[in-house]
Amino acid sequence: MPNYQFTVAVAPQYLPDRSAPEDQLFGFAYTITITNTGDIAAQLIARHWIIRDFQGRSEEVKGLGVVGQQPLLQPGESFRYTSGCQLRASSGTMHGSYFCVAEDAHRFEVPVPLFVLEADAPPGADGGAARVLH
Repeated sequence: MPNYQFTVAVAPQYLPDRSAPEDQLFGFAYTITITNTGDIAAQLIARHWIIRDFQGRSEEVKGLGVVGQQPLLQPGESFRYTSGCQLRASSGTMHGSYFCVAEDAHRFEVPVPLFVLEADAPPGADGGAARVLH
């Protein structure tokens, strides 16, 4: 029986040049690497995101593909893309899933674990102490 499995790694980043904190707009980019760790080729067909800011606002995003593409990944292959979003708060979270179809027509979901979007503290906001985010 084939193993249908993709893994997902996410690297979020705050974008000060796409932000206007005085207007409560905070821009973020996230780079996602999707790797086919299964043993059968499969195509990413659609995405589903739930985006929440820490003020309690929530947005659901659904659509075909990612950044205009529906990559077909052979076993061991990866696809990396960068996308973004804006929040009306300096921090929030995203999580979701990808809908995929294997070359044998088996359909499966790939969860994207929760990740944090957090704006860097402005210089001097913490009294000059270094800030490390984990």
